[in-house]
Amino acid sequence: MTGLRTVINSASIVAGGLVGYFAGKFFRPEQQESLNKACGISVIFIAVAGAMQGMLKIEGAEIVSGKSMLVVLCLALGTIMGELFGIEKGFENFGGWLKKKSGNSGDSTFVNAFVTASLTVSIGAMAVVGAIQDGLLGDFSTLAVKSVLDFIIIAVMTSAMGKGAVFSAIPVFVFEGAMTLLAKLVSPLMTPAALEYLSLIGSVLIFCIGVNLVWGKKLKVANMLPSVILAVAAAYLPWNF
Repeated sequence: MTGLRTVINSASIVAGGLVGYFAGKFFRPEQQESLNKACGISVIFIAVAGAMQGMLKIEGAEIVSGKSMLVVLCLALGTIMGELFGIEKGFENFGGWLKKKSGNSGDSTFVNAFVTASLTVSIGAMAVVGAIQDGLLGDFSTLAVKSVLDFIIIAVMTSAMGKGAVFSAIPVFVFEGAMTLLAKLVSPLMTPAALEYLSLIGSVLIFCIGVNLVWGKKLKVANMLPSVILAVAAAYLPWNF
């Protein structure tokens, strides 16, 4: 059944959130803060590994770097677009609406947990590739792996940041569901180069999420989201980065 895998992925996020929510009750505030920092460090290292995979390559006996201009241009232009569109504010407004509708008006951490968790599990090539594979081939392998990873990530985030992280299942369901339904239209656009660029820029954005987790909110990561679209578009330009 097309789309069932997206439902399963969303359910895994909810399940992870429930586990994290009940487990978090056993930690004191200072312990939750330490767990939050540990989660941030983990996210940073995962992001660095993904970014380096896209920027480094072996030429003979040397390791050389590249795509620096791609990163600079996509992030700079993408952030300008995001600031003009007010994407971060839109995420926060939606999080605030969810906070009220779910009866969590007294939870001061709800919106930040929702936005941070949503960006963490929604950004990246796995969501795009997995949804396209599901829509075209009925192949669940990529989304299965992502479901396991999301379960663990959201369990830790919910334990450390609060139950707002559980509601990240909503944007994941919407995004992956849309990609699955539009798979035949999107698939031709996702060339190997486009996926490579998307993965690189997505990893950089995930790094920014890790920075916010460790040092407090310093970066408006949602406003950087257009960078991912620009990364895919850059794959069609007549020169290599």
